[in-house]
Amino acid sequence: MRTHAAGRTTRIGTAGGNLALATAAFTLTLWAWNLIAPLSRSYAGALGLTGAQTTVLVALPALSGAVALVVVGVLTDRLGGRVSLAAVCAATAVPTFLLGVASTSYGLLVLWALLLGVAGASFAAGLPFVASWYPSGRRGFATGVFGAGMFGMGLSTYLTPRLVTAVGAAGTHLALCAALVAMGVVTWVFGRDAPGWRPPPGAPRIRVRDAFGLAVAWRAALLYAVAFGGVVAFTTALPTALTTDHAYTAAEAASRTTGFAVVAMLARACGGLLSDRIGAARVCVASFAGTGVFAVALALHPLAGFLAGAAFTLVAASLGLGTGGVMALVAEAVDPRQVGTVSGMAGAGGALGGLLPPVLLTVVHRATGEYTLGFVLLAVTALALAVYAARTVRARSSPGG
Repeated sequence: MRTHAAGRTTRIGTAGGNLALATAAFTLTLWAWNLIAPLSRSYAGALGLTGAQTTVLVALPALSGAVALVVVGVLTDRLGGRVSLAAVCAATAVPTFLLGVASTSYGLLVLWALLLGVAGASFAAGLPFVASWYPSGRRGFATGVFGAGMFGMGLSTYLTPRLVTAVGAAGTHLALCAALVAMGVVTWVFGRDAPGWRPPPGAPRIRVRDAFGLAVAWRAALLYAVAFGGVVAFTTALPTALTTDHAYTAAEAASRTTGFAVVAMLARACGGLLSDRIGAARVCVASFAGTGVFAVALALHPLAGFLAGAAFTLVAASLGLGTGGVMALVAEAVDPRQVGTVSGMAGAGGALGGLLPPVLLTVVHRATGEYTLGFVLLAVTALALAVYAARTVRARSSPGG
């Protein structure tokens, strides 16, 4: 069976192989991107860090990642996804190695955390890479499957502390460093840009200016900031919420947090598939409406067990659908020659969106002893975005609209 990609005939198996390769690279780099958070208590204990210093340290990869996403998005439009994705894997290995062997002071940790932001930029390299392999009617599927690689963050939360216990911090970081280098080599050797792909004409400065002038790019950044930022916030806050508000043990809370990440990952793929069938705009509306409703359910303090588990699961599914829908929107509405830059902008929105909610939830919990106000704020924000998406995202038929 054959399909069309980039104006020429190519085997679906080849498209699928590159999609699998990019998804694996995205998963691994997001594992690295989330390395600091699971080990933050260890850093705090070893270096005597304050709560504020620890919060800043955890947030730095997302902050620098927002900048790296835009830069790598621009480079991907120019150099192609294969080169860019392989380069991000190799570059991520450097701070991963340094975190494991040279974290003897807070200043060094801050520097390595800033450098680690490059790991998140794999999103801006991989999304246009996989989207270019598929025709417009299947790009939602491609971007949804690729985006499921965000499960790497959940893997990091669950496995990194266990690996450190088993083989030590240095051994864990060196193993991940080796995996990143190997992934970069495999991507470089076996990855292929879609047939017919060519660098777009014109100066990069002009292309960036044009991309930043697209209304759909800013809409995608706003929507992704809440959808992906919500997933990050819950992944960060759930271990504490489940142990303090629902009396789970630390191990039980970690397992349930991983489950949340799995549900969000699967829902992201489903969001891409649904976007191919009913349109990305409708998926975004359904996602934010569902998030708002189920956040209200969480604010009503469901009992620990089935009811609380169902509410958290439905929030994960709703947010995951949104991440898939937003990226399908980018693939649908944006000129293929600008997908890298625009996906970098949207990814930067998601990275920045992942900064505020965890901090806000921490402040709310310290002030009130519970997360109710945080859930209420999420509900209000999500429902407002559902209305916004219903009114404006439908203009995607015009890239500038």
